Formats: sequence, structure tokens, C-alpha cells
Amino acid sequence: MLDFSSILGHKSIKDHLQKAIAEGHPNHAYIFNGEEGSGRKTMADTFAAALCCQSDSSDKPCGKCMACMQAASKTHPDIIRITHEKSRIGVDDIRNSLLGDITIKPFSSNYKIYIIDEAERMTEQAQNALLKTLEEPPAYAVIILITTNTGAFLQTIMSRCVTLQFKPLETRVISDYLMENEKLPDYFAKLCAAFSGGSIGQALKFAKNEDFEQIKNECLYYLRNIDSLSIDVVNDMVDTLGKRKADVKVYLDLMHLWFRDILMFKATQDANRLVFLDELMVIKRQASKYGFEALGTILDGFYTVQDRLNANVNFDIAIQLLLLKMREH
Repeated sequence: MLDFSSILGHKSIKDHLQKAIAEGHPNHAYIFNGEEGSGRKTMADTFAAALCCQSDSSDKPCGKCMACMQAASKTHPDIIRITHEKSRIGVDDIRNSLLGDITIKPFSSNYKIYIIDEAERMTEQAQNALLKTLEEPPAYAVIILITTNTGAFLQTIMSRCVTLQFKPLETRVISDYLMENEKLPDYFAKLCAAFSGGSIGQALKFAKNEDFEQIKNECLYYLRNIDSLSIDVVNDMVDTLGKRKADVKVYLDLMHLWFRDILMFKATQDANRLVFLDELMVIKRQASKYGFEALGTILDGFYTVQDRLNANVNFDIAIQLLLLKMREH
């Protein structure tokens, strides 16, 4: 069931959209900008359902009328989702799916809603084609561009849309949700929340991914002993990551969180602020060995290695340099 109250966080966005629904004056175009899993798609679906809801109640979507049931099952004729399998959304995609359809009045509701996911993939030609509609849209049309990168849009597109920024959720909000709704133990819920980047979608993905638990355990084996590992074991870890390149970001982010915990404990002596609370004794021991400058250098090293990997620097060398930096400091 689509329901604004079930969407975690984003109160100001929900208030803005619900006010537009209540007053009957939604904007003709919106940009929902935020990271993957931040709730943009759910918010777009809920907003579209509310605009089509047939209930006389002020609390929309009601979830009970035919329109709401069609919206929930993604079969409502006046909610059009522009999907694509190519790396780019071309001008023909926009012409065929939107421009050729938008002049036809809604079938059963007061509005006709177009939802374009990954809208940053639109080519400049596609954006220019869309711009003509944004300049003179039909009164019943509402266009929602879902994106992770507003920098990909022409300024003329930006100026004709209301941009709603989906900010990361607090880790406490996510961990509480995981414990209450997914029945995760406290430690694992906090780990998934901390690792999610403020995205409930990412947190749920990690919580339900068996590989995540395996990766975490492999990573912790090395991290617990990083200050005493032989060069052969370091090279074994490089080999492990080389075989699982698809998961390398997961490994790197876990390592980053580990050293963030060491720095946090060294600076505050407050165990309650740790993500890896179950590893307190190891964190405490390592915090006594690493200096503040060394920890700063190591944490900076995670950004450096990511830049190197993005620049296609030799994978083994980039990872080995990072691991050796952790070991030597």
C-alpha cells in the first residue's frame, strides 16, 4: 500500500507534496534528487497515487479506491513510467513515450503523471525535446524526473522544475527501522545503517544480502590483526579482493568504518559512538597504537584508492598500497 506515513524521514518533502495535493495545485514538473535507495521512487509513486486518488478524504492516497489499487499495482492508465534499457535516454524515447502521449487527456483522473527514472541519462537532444513541453504543459500534466545527479540537466530544465532534495536519513532512524521491522539484532542493524550512507534502500539490501555478512567477517579477520599481519597475508588479501572486484567497495567502506571507529574512540573514549561495538577491546587496543596523524593519513587513503581505481590504476597496486599504509602506521 502506498502511504506517505510509511515513508521514513523527508518530512519537509512530504509536507510540500501533501499541501499541493490538498490545494489541488501541483507543479507541472518536479525533480526528485538523491542517492539510490533514498526513497525518491517510493515518494514519486505515492505522490502519483495521491493525485489520482478518488477518495473524498483529505488523507490521500486512501489505498482503498480503484485508482489507488491500480497505482499500487502499477496499472493505472494515467501514471506513465518511462523506462529504458539503454545507457542513454534519447530524443526518440521522449518523443514516443511522453510527447506523443501528453496531448491525450487523462483517462480516469484529473492528472496525467509521467515518471522518468534515471533522468540524468537523458541526452541533450532529449532534454531539449522535453523542454518544449515544460514551457507550455497541459494543465493536467505532472512530470517527475528521478535522478542522482542534477548536474546532468540543462539549466533551462532546472529552472522549470521544482527540485526536491532527498537528504540522507539519520543512522538511528534506519537502525531503529531495521530492528523493529526486519527484526535484526542491535549490532547488525547499526552496522547496516552506518554502512547505508543514509539510504534505507541500501540498508535493506545489506541486511538481506548473505554475502554482506560473509564479506564483513572476512574483512574483520584482517582488520583485527592489521597491525601484525605479515606481508604474505597482506598479499593474500589483495588476491581475495582481486577475485571479488564487484564487492571491493563494500570491503573498502567496511575498512573505512573500522578506522573511523578507532579515531572516534581515541578522541572521545566513548564506546557508545562505535559502529563495531562488539569489537571494543580490539578497537581500544588499536586506538592506543595509532596516532591521530596516522589515522588521518589512513582515512585519507580510502579516498585516494577510490580515485585510483576510478582512474583505472593497477588494481593490485592500489589496494596493496592502502593495506601496507594501514599496517605500517
